This record gives sequence, structure tokens and C-alpha cells, in this order.
Amino acid sequence: MADRTAEASRTSGDIVPAPTAASAGSGGIKAWLPLIVTALVMPAMAIATTKFILLPKLQQSATPATDGGAHEGGKEEGKSEGKSDAHGKPGASTKGKYNVALSKIIVNVSGTMGTRYLMTSVTLTGNSPDFKNKIEDNKDQLLDLASGTLSSKTIADLEKPGARNQIRTELMAVFNNAMGGNVIQEIFITELAIQ
Repeated sequence: MADRTAEASRTSGDIVPAPTAASAGSGGIKAWLPLIVTALVMPAMAIATTKFILLPKLQQSATPATDGGAHEGGKEEGKSEGKSDAHGKPGASTKGKYNVALSKIIVNVSGTMGTRYLMTSVTLTGNSPDFKNKIEDNKDQLLDLASGTLSSKTIADLEKPGARNQIRTELMAVFNNAMGGNVIQEIFITELAIQ
């Protein structure tokens, strides 16, 4: 009987702890292995996807818009026809067109209680040889009119399709009304940012 008790205690003492320790050690690592692999592989996949798939597609889709605007209006036309460069330098002219830039018009967006603002820069174009002088003489009035027009816009107005064209049309009407005629032929919105 003593042999049975000793044998049972030895058997339970030797056999039971050994498999439990081995299964707990290997089972724990095996259980965590998918999580460890995922934690290591996912950031690498995210970086690779962004670098090799998303960024090239974004650059490809942005390239035609950039080439169509800044490069044509700035470098190519500036070289061949003498128009203002991509930065819209004031007073540059070609074939009777004169440009004057109104930069960094900053206003609070309507309906945001002063928490959001709109920053805009525009270039005004006219045919008159004294266009630059007319604009410079009335610059403060034009900036005030632009601020009033732009500050009446809400976030919903600015997010609508065609918002830039609407702003351009409103500014041209207000400016020409103040200048007493059809002085401004075109308005180019060179910057438009909502913060």
C-alpha cells in the first residue's frame, strides 16, 4: 500500500508537472505567434503600399492639373509671350494685358464663430495701360470689398462644386462696380485655403 501511495505520488509529481510546463511554454508562444507576426508585418505593408502604390497614383493624378496650370501659365507662356510668371508678379504684361496681385486676403469663415478662416490670393488682369495704377490707387477699397465678399461665405458655400468660379464671378462684379466700369477683365485665384 505504501508502494502504491509512493508510486501514485511519484507518478503524479513527475508526469503531471512536466507536460503542463511544456504545453504552457510552447502553447503560449504558439498562441501569440500570429499577433507578433501581424504586428511586425502590417507596418511594413502599410509603408510599402503607401510608397509604391498610393503615392505614385496621387502624383500621377496631380501631375496633369499642375502641368495644366502653373507650368503653362508660368514657364511656357512666360518665356514665349512675356506673361507673368507662376508667382503672378504685378505689372507683367503681354499683348495689352496687365496683371496685379492681391496677396494673402485672410477672413473668418461665416458661421464658424471665428474658429475657421479662409486665405485667398488673387491676380487681377486688365487691358488698360494704366491698369496697374488704377488698382494700386484703389487697392485698400478692393481689399475691403474682397474681405467683405469672402467673409460672407460659409463652409458649405466653399465646399460646393464650382465654388472657385462663384467667388471669381462675385469678386469681378464687386470690383468692377467699385472701379466704375469694366476695368478688370479676369480674376485668377492663385491661392485658396480653408483652415
